[in-house]
Amino acid sequence: MARRIRTSTWAKTFERSFVAMTRTALRANKAPAGAGDWIAGIAMGATGARRYRLYRPPDVKLGERLPLMVMLHGCGQDAKSFAQSTRMNRIAARERFMVLYPEQDRLANAQGCWNWFDTRSGRAYGEAELIMKAIDQVCLLYRVDRTRIAVAGLSAGASMAALLVTRHPARFKAVMMHSGIPPGTAHSTISAVGAMHGLRPVKPLLATPVTMAALWPPLLVIHGGVDRVVAANNGHAAAQVWANAAGASPLKVRTLQRGNRYPMTVTDFKLRSSTVATLVEVGKLGHAWSGGAANQPYSDGQGPDASRMLWAFAARQFSR
Repeated sequence: MARRIRTSTWAKTFERSFVAMTRTALRANKAPAGAGDWIAGIAMGATGARRYRLYRPPDVKLGERLPLMVMLHGCGQDAKSFAQSTRMNRIAARERFMVLYPEQDRLANAQGCWNWFDTRSGRAYGEAELIMKAIDQVCLLYRVDRTRIAVAGLSAGASMAALLVTRHPARFKAVMMHSGIPPGTAHSTISAVGAMHGLRPVKPLLATPVTMAALWPPLLVIHGGVDRVVAANNGHAAAQVWANAAGASPLKVRTLQRGNRYPMTVTDFKLRSSTVATLVEVGKLGHAWSGGAANQPYSDGQGPDASRMLWAFAARQFSR
């Protein structure tokens, strides 16, 4: 008699999750907030699978290769809500680029947070590689210019974006962290809580000025001065760790205000004529996407438009 093999609880849970993801991925519908395609997909790797959504602007011409912006949502969000909050698809339709929204599985984190901090167990690296699988899949299936890829994120998504770049710096032309925590500040859930409150030391990047200049993309940091979830000093720390690794120095702080939006201070960190990092501090902004849709959670319509800043920053790097 053949021996009966018992299926583990984890395997059954993963199977149910995969079936659900597959059914979702077979459906594509109209993109949030505008024309274009809102395409569902699944990326699979050794550590599991993750859903993603891809925004493709209308009327992509034969032979046309478009830049790709990778957008990593924060806790309590998913691909659709993040797209609605940031309104990045509207900019993509006008400027003609694609937007990839990888989506965290609630089985991996009940709050929908990317586990950027869990480096001790390796879970953070596994999730980073699944996001890279999604990028590779989209590049293979759609008309993406592989030389023009940028990554951005909010909160846990910002920290995961930084982790992606530390592991694959040559794959990205720009990285943008909104309300995030710099890499190397946490390795577990407990240390992540301390890092969120700005109580953890920031480790230097494993890069020399030569490799930073040759491989590492410039960094844009946006952070709110009254952020009660991720302490504001994390924003300065993230820009400083990039600048220190490259040997860059800060220029004079500029104060800017656009219309009735919150004022912001901008600090560029330069190495000769190259901008290594830019820090945007918005004094009246909390833990929310600056300039986002006012009717969405984690979104503050009174802040300067972070989505426009992200695209302008990435476009400068793409043009080089």
